[in-house]
Amino acid sequence: MTTDSQTEYIAALTDLHRGLKHKGPGDADFCRRLLSNLSMLPPQPRMADLGCGSGASALLLAQHYQSPVRAVDSCSVFIDELKTQAKQARLDHLIRPIHGDMAKLDWAAASVDLLWSEGAAYNLGFEQALKSWRSLLASSGIAVISELSWFADNVPEPASAYWQNAYAMMGSEAENIDRANRSGYRVLSTQRLPSQAWWVNYYQPLRQRMQQVAMTPMMQSVIRETEEEMKLFEQFSDFYGYTFYVLQVENSL
Repeated sequence: MTTDSQTEYIAALTDLHRGLKHKGPGDADFCRRLLSNLSMLPPQPRMADLGCGSGASALLLAQHYQSPVRAVDSCSVFIDELKTQAKQARLDHLIRPIHGDMAKLDWAAASVDLLWSEGAAYNLGFEQALKSWRSLLASSGIAVISELSWFADNVPEPASAYWQNAYAMMGSEAENIDRANRSGYRVLSTQRLPSQAWWVNYYQPLRQRMQQVAMTPMMQSVIRETEEEMKLFEQFSDFYGYTFYVLQVENSL
């Protein structure tokens, strides 16, 4: 894909997701249950949501802890949506929207107690993301990172072939636990996002959005790819999905 084509592709993909609450699979109740188990955090933790999209998780974190959240995304469209959502939720005093590169954060070391990132670490590679972000976390700080993961060894060929092409670095949960350990974290727990969260909160709204967009040739291509992804997940969701890795910094490194 040429640079111009890639730019056009990203623009179409962004437009397809414009206005959607979730830019990928996710679920607020699921995340609240995860937060309820993080009793080791300060009452008002210093927080960051990296790859925040339009801020579904950032807003949830701000509301849950009534504490500020630095919310970073490389897409200006999504950051503008976050600003609007924060005002509507009356949480704009707690949200710090940042249009920038989550791989190049010049924040002070140990300035984050809770680092949250849903479905975004793959942009850097799961292990590289964990290594890049580790210095941001305070002593015994917590990172909650969701990553596309294999749930089984005997993955059917259609799913294996698709994701080998789409995300060759995708690993099993065991491989990702090893990656986290190598990167200086202790794995406190792993929780799989229920497949229903993909359909109810992401794919169904996305299908509705497909009926609303201007149908350029590039948009048609993006929609075909998205429909292929949906069909694949419908067939093989027992074999892969998003796993949330709850990690704590190992202070011995």
